[in-house]
This record gives sequence, C-alpha cells and structure tokens, in this order.
Amino acid sequence: MWVVETHCHLDFPQFKEDLEAVLRRAREAGVLYMVTIGTSVESSRKAVELAHRYEYVYAAVGVHPHDAEKVDEDTLAELEELGQDEKVVAVGEVGLDFYRNMSPRQTQERAFREFIKLAKRLNKPLILHTRDATKEVLKILEAEGVPQKRGVFHCWASSVRNARRAVELGFKISFAGNITFKNAEQLRQKAAGIGLQHLMLETDAPFLAPEPHRGKRCEPAYVVFVGRKLAEIFGVSYDEVAQVTTRNAVELFGLPEVEDG
Repeated sequence: MWVVETHCHLDFPQFKEDLEAVLRRAREAGVLYMVTIGTSVESSRKAVELAHRYEYVYAAVGVHPHDAEKVDEDTLAELEELGQDEKVVAVGEVGLDFYRNMSPRQTQERAFREFIKLAKRLNKPLILHTRDATKEVLKILEAEGVPQKRGVFHCWASSVRNARRAVELGFKISFAGNITFKNAEQLRQKAAGIGLQHLMLETDAPFLAPEPHRGKRCEPAYVVFVGRKLAEIFGVSYDEVAQVTTRNAVELFGLPEVEDG
C-alpha cells in the first residue's frame, strides 16, 4: 500500500548531500507522494523547484510564524505568484507559535490572517503550525472564515476537544514521528480520540525521527513508522491506515488519483 508524506522539508540543508538517495528510499518504502513545505519566501521557491524536478514531489508555500515579522506586501505578492504554480498544493506552513514567541503575538496573528486570505484567493488548503496557540488559531479561522479547501493541522499536540473543533471546520489532523516515542502515550490517546477517518501521515523531516530512529535525521521513508503506530492504536491493519490517510491526502491536496497497492 502507498502512503503520502504530507509534511517534510526537502530543501533544508540536512538533505543537501544525499537528497536523491533520500527520495529513493522513500519510494522504496512505499511513499507515493511527498509534500515539501515552505517556511520562508526562499524556502518556498526551493520547494517549488524541487516539485518540478521530481514528479512525485509537491510543494506548499508560506512563512513560518517564527518569521511573521518578515511578512509584508512584497512577501505576500511573491507567495501568491508562486502559489499559482500547478505543483503547489497548499499555503503553509503558517499559523501561530506562542511557545517560542520568536515574533510578537500580534504580528503572528496579523500574518496568519493574511495567509488565510491568500489561501482563499488561491483556492488552496492551509497547512497549519500551532504550538501553544491552537485555541487562538481556531478562533481566527472562525472569525475570518475558513478557505473552501480547508486544510490540515500538522504535527498535532493539542487536545481532543480542539481537534474536534478543527474537524467540525472541515480540517484534517496530522501526526508525526513523535507519536511513536515511548513517552508519548498521551499523544497516542489523543489520536485514538480523534478517529482514523480524520487523519493524515507526516514526518516533519528532518525533524522528529520516529522510533527506532529517534535522535537521528528524519527522512520521508520513516512515515511508514507513523502509519504502523496508528494501526496499533486503532487495532487495524497498516493497509487500512494507508488507504484512509492516502485518500484524505489525495482529496485535500488535489493529488493525482492512483489505484491501491
């Protein structure tokens, strides 16, 4: 069964020396598509370039909330132009991060509102980063009105209650490699409380390498470990997890349909 790696950063320097081998291992592991995520204008440009270089790679364009202070009219104009590319499937990674607060909260909120508007203009889904700010993200989404294509909350860590609010708004929830960590029982309980039908898979590579690779560089091939852990959590086969999460990703991002297997 194929799976979709919905969130990785293939343009990051950790992959500079061996990207071809990384992508080959991902395909050999059963990764059908990979979505490489922009975190700045430069990163978004590189993401689009990679998407055109590799048929099975797609891109998202955006600015991480850590750099919200850099979001101005020129930034938004360039991202809007990039976002019209046929290989760009989402606006992201955008949102709020009140854990590190590397940009002032009001600045983050202003930028996030602009990215919601951008997603609406491009008619593409959002890929959301939320850390210690999920309630605020949901509140802004409700106030601004969600894009028609909705989106996904990546690397979920908030409550089941907030997840249900997100699902009610039409969003998917994605879990990364940290759901496999030995001390992540609480996170696994959250996944169980949300329901497989709302989930997608990701690694956030090069970060959050799952067990048994924890502490090493993460790569897209490791997304299968996330899928296997979800199969354990829900008491279903890996094939069922692959089928459900792949269908969710294909529908959300408008990826080419493929036959199972």
